[in-house]
Formats: sequence, C-alpha cells, structure tokens
Amino acid sequence: MKYYLFVFLGACSYGLLSTITKLAYGAGYTVNEVTASQMFFGWVFTFVLMLMFSRHKVGTKHIFPLLFVGVFSCLTGVLYYSSLQTVPASIAIVLLFQFTWIGVILEAVVTRTFPSKEKLISIAILLVGTVLAGGVLEGATFEWTLAGFLLGLGSALTFALFIFFSGRVATELPALSRSFVVVTGAMLLIFIIFPPAFFTNGVLFDGLWKYGMFLGFFGMVIPTIFFSIGVPKIGGGMATILGAAELPVAVLMSMALLREQVSVWQWGGIILILIGIAVPQIRLMRTEKRRG
Repeated sequence: MKYYLFVFLGACSYGLLSTITKLAYGAGYTVNEVTASQMFFGWVFTFVLMLMFSRHKVGTKHIFPLLFVGVFSCLTGVLYYSSLQTVPASIAIVLLFQFTWIGVILEAVVTRTFPSKEKLISIAILLVGTVLAGGVLEGATFEWTLAGFLLGLGSALTFALFIFFSGRVATELPALSRSFVVVTGAMLLIFIIFPPAFFTNGVLFDGLWKYGMFLGFFGMVIPTIFFSIGVPKIGGGMATILGAAELPVAVLMSMALLREQVSVWQWGGIILILIGIAVPQIRLMRTEKRRG
C-alpha cells in the first residue's frame, strides 16, 4: 500500500503548482522565466539529495533512456502552458486529464491484458469528475482553436508516457539516481526551448528564486522521486488513476490562496475524482484482506 501512497502524494504535489504559477505571473514573471527556474531549482535540489543519499553511478546504457523520460516530463509542461494561450483553463485541464485513460490503454496494449472492471469504472468516474471540477459546466461561453485543443491532448499523451516509463526504465537503480538523470533531461530541454536569461538579467535574485524553488521542489523533486519509487511497483495504469489526485488539490489550493470561488459543480467533481481514485483501492484492500 505504501507504493500507492507515494504515487498519490506525488500527484498531490503536482496539484500545488498551478496556484503558485499564477502568483508568479501576477508578480510580473513570464512563462519562460517561471518554467526555466522551476527546472533549474528542481535539478539543484535533486543533485544535492543525490550527493547526500545516493552515490550510485548511472551507466551509459541507462543515462539516455532516463534523459528521454525527462523529455516527456518537460514536454508536458510546455504543451500544457502553450494550450492555455488559446484554450480556456477549464478546457485545458480537462484535456490534460485525458492522461488517465491514455495511461490505462497504454498499459493494456504493452502488457496485452484487458483493463479490469474496477479500472474501467474508475476511468469513467474520473472523466466525469474532471469535467465538473474543471468548471466546464459553469455556463460560460468560450472560444478555442484546433491547435490549442491538440496541444492540450498532446500534454495528456506526454504525461501518460512520463508515468508509464517512470515505472519501466532502469527500475533496478536507486530512485534518487534515476530521478536526477530524469530531471537533468527535463532541464536541458527546457533550457533549449526557454534559454535561462534569468541568470544574467537579475530577475532571479529580484524575487523569481522563491517561486522557482517552490515549483522546483514540488513540481520536479517530489513527483519524480515518488513516481520512481511507486510506479514500478503498482504499474502505469494504476499510477495514472492515482495521478488524478492532482486536480482536487489544485482546486483547493486556488480557493485557499487565490480566494477563487468553488462552485457546487466543482465540489461534486472533486468528490467524484476521489471516488474514482478509491474504486481500484477497494479491490486491492479486499484482496489483501483475503490473503491475510
């Protein structure tokens, strides 16, 4: 059960990011600065943790596959933030959360096993809960573009692939060593997409550092390490279902720090998401009880 908890907490950690990112934008920082500083501080924290707790050398045969996993992590953020430019936030989050069924299908194809009844029920509940919690049914009209729609779905695909490969690439290595290489891959790619001008223009020490440190720790360090520990043990399909915990945390954080109003529909969506996450766990607990 502890491995399920690791993945659940990693997903909850992701849920903290959107609110802090909005605060950073409100303080005048750009998406380039916020995203690049997040990756940089995430790398620094992971590097320090690895030096303190894991001196395991990562061989060449493992480095490039793990860097590739980091690319998926980086692309998820880039595609999602890009979709927000032409698609409302409520729609973008619903598109991103298609990773739940994509991950289950991906696992089913690779393992050649049909998803369990509990997983299918869970996915259905999660999709309905995501639509409600995302505020899609609030009655407001919105405009969207095909490019934004495809970018949102692209973020769902890359996030599902990140979770999937987190459970399959170099799993014999210590979690910290694996995570360091993954975060390195994410940082290198983001520095190519968004060159880190904050190193020279003074904006880092002007206040960007506090947002970058928070986002780096909760957006890179915690999820990457916790997924490295938990996903290999529980499988990518189950991990994507637990990953849905991100949205309720994001809604609650926006309510607490941004004083955003949470409607009855959104509360209903949060409850449905929690139920959807719990459905497969009920079967697990019953199985463990029989074994006991």
